[in-house]
Amino acid sequence: MMRRHPARDRGAADALGLVLIAPAVLGLAILAIALSRSVDARAQVRSAAEAAAQAAALERNAVDAEAAAVRVAQAMLVDQDACAGLDVVVRYPTAPDPSAGTSFGFVEVDLRCTVGNRGIEVVQDGSRDERVTAVASVDFFRAREVP
Repeated sequence: MMRRHPARDRGAADALGLVLIAPAVLGLAILAIALSRSVDARAQVRSAAEAAAQAAALERNAVDAEAAAVRVAQAMLVDQDACAGLDVVVRYPTAPDPSAGTSFGFVEVDLRCTVGNRGIEVVQDGSRDERVTAVASVDFFRAREVP
């Protein structure tokens, strides 16, 4: 009569399950990190563009508006992984816009930067550009016409 000892083989199935499931769990974790970094970078750039447009709208001329927008964008985008190579373009109205109602016109701020892939190279091949345009109304009595 042969006796079997099923208790001795119990750990082999657990180890095999761990070997098969661990790569899938690790892959899902890396994918979640990559997606969250992408969403975070997009949110940071959008928030900085909106704040830069508001800062530019408070200025009285195009030169000061551009300086204010650049200053605010640089102050908000300090994380090099979220935004490197910042480029800010400001379009300030040069004359009152009759279609703008009681405002002087609209200032547009285009923000472009490169989102890095440090730490997530497995999921994302290379860096990508993130571009956001934000618009703010310039108060008619605050603005001064630039010749």
